[in-house]
Amino acid sequence: MAQTVGDFVWQRLHQWGVRRIFGYPGDGINGLLGALDRTGDEFEFIQARHEEMAAFMASAHAKFTGELGVCLATSGPGASHVLTGLYDARMDHMPVLAIVGQQARTAVGAHYQQELDLGAMFKDVAGAFTGYAMAPAQVRHLVDRAVRIALGQRRVTALIFPNDLQEMEMEQPPRSHGAVFSGVGYSEPRVVPHDEDLRRAAELLNSGEKVGMLVGAGCKGATDEVIALADRLGAGSAKALLGKDVLPDDLPWVTGSIGLLGTKPSWDLMQQCDTFLMLGSGFPYSEFLPEEGQAKGVQVDIDPGMLSLRYPMDVNLTGDIKATLDALLPMLDQKDGAWRDEIAGWKRDWDETLKDRAMVSADPVNPQRIFTELSPRLPDGAIVTSDSGSCANWYARDLQFRRGMMGSLSGGLASMGAGVPYAIAAKFAHPDRPVIASVGDGAMQMNNMAELITIAKYHDRWPNQTFVVCVLNNEDLNQVTWEQRVMEGNPKFEATQKIPSVPYHRFAQMIGLEGIYVDDPEDLGSAWDRALSAGKPVLLEVKTDPEVPPLPPHITLDQAKAFSATLFKGDPDQSGLIKGSAKQLLANVFGD
Repeated sequence: MAQTVGDFVWQRLHQWGVRRIFGYPGDGINGLLGALDRTGDEFEFIQARHEEMAAFMASAHAKFTGELGVCLATSGPGASHVLTGLYDARMDHMPVLAIVGQQARTAVGAHYQQELDLGAMFKDVAGAFTGYAMAPAQVRHLVDRAVRIALGQRRVTALIFPNDLQEMEMEQPPRSHGAVFSGVGYSEPRVVPHDEDLRRAAELLNSGEKVGMLVGAGCKGATDEVIALADRLGAGSAKALLGKDVLPDDLPWVTGSIGLLGTKPSWDLMQQCDTFLMLGSGFPYSEFLPEEGQAKGVQVDIDPGMLSLRYPMDVNLTGDIKATLDALLPMLDQKDGAWRDEIAGWKRDWDETLKDRAMVSADPVNPQRIFTELSPRLPDGAIVTSDSGSCANWYARDLQFRRGMMGSLSGGLASMGAGVPYAIAAKFAHPDRPVIASVGDGAMQMNNMAELITIAKYHDRWPNQTFVVCVLNNEDLNQVTWEQRVMEGNPKFEATQKIPSVPYHRFAQMIGLEGIYVDDPEDLGSAWDRALSAGKPVLLEVKTDPEVPPLPPHITLDQAKAFSATLFKGDPDQSGLIKGSAKQLLANVFGD
């Protein structure tokens, strides 16, 4: 049997090292699916319940492995469905390849069924490269360029295959003018700044007395180098949300997350440092960084487009974090520990505040306590994912990571619906490790609930069966509710914010998973113990109080005024709102 275009696509991707595909079938990719079936066991195809979920899985696969993530979708609605997951990868600089079908070449331009202008549609999200296959001899270089650009630039790329082309006999490029002969292979370069630029950075860092660091996802794989640098500088370090697993939280100079979801020690670190070192982070909220002119700044990033973008840096270094820090460290002077002692004091006080806030009574369960109960129970090597929403506050602030753990969420896009598909991708990437997902009920109803079926379908493949999806059921789109109150000064808008209560744990039981329900805070510890030792995937549903505010580390005058305006206008949950906010604000002063 002659090799088809579809056969060649998979053969070439296998040569590039691809072994796992996330997707959903459709007649626009039947030729590719038939060819994929013919590959036997060379690939693992993971059937998501929706193409958007497949794209989220591809993004998460790239995050948790460093490899190319690949998703597959049919033409028309299948192709349009993947966009949100692809934007997640695009915003977080992940290498992902989307392969989508298109109607027959003779139908393109005829307003044919399921014919969308895919080139235009993918132009932004896959702007680095979108290949439109129109002839068999073209396919070789399209695949090679799509993979190499995705890996080399850490970008999303896309390949569009008309359905008639997929079944055609494959042809190699002719030896003639207008043909090209591409090859397989990519090696990541070692990028290090020039010595004179490193010396300028070292001189600035050596002159500072109070060095504050911010580390992001670009530091993954360089934990030892970041710690060595911080020890030499006597620095404290905050963590951007995507860099939560870069530094373990048990180090006394690690202040935790930064920003609206961050900690007070991270706020204090940024407000009091005289030297600011930013490593591998695109953290967007400049108001949480030092005030302009307060601190001298050094930034290191592999992407020059991210340099001096959030804070006007004095020295900008383009380079790999690991290699750059290795080269920079010998140029740095050893500092004393006085600044670090101060930071450690802030952190001790904050840890007590977090504990006090988590133990405040609520109606019925304080969501913070879910995470403070989980932290000491996290198994070694655990991977934790979070959805967007108020649960991300508690993930960022209350969950303490130890060394060797991993975690992630939709960062730059901050999309709802990524928590469970991220966890599924993590489990396929690391089947021997425990995986835990934290999801709000809004995201659960949006699309995560369906992906429980994916867990039920595939979990027998995983040698380690510890997989817990924790759902915070508060019948409220809680993050937006609090944003309405605190940012806009408006009361909760019931028509948009209130959502129905669903027995998520019963749905899990119905499809063969373990289901646990908790509405008493005293049962949380034993519920986590049961979930983590169940020997099968578990959905842990906790009935939480929507009036526990996700307080920012620093309350501005504008936020206080907006919140006062909310109370003046009258909130539908005014009584609980006042009581819950007061309890949280006063928890570390008076206790419960």
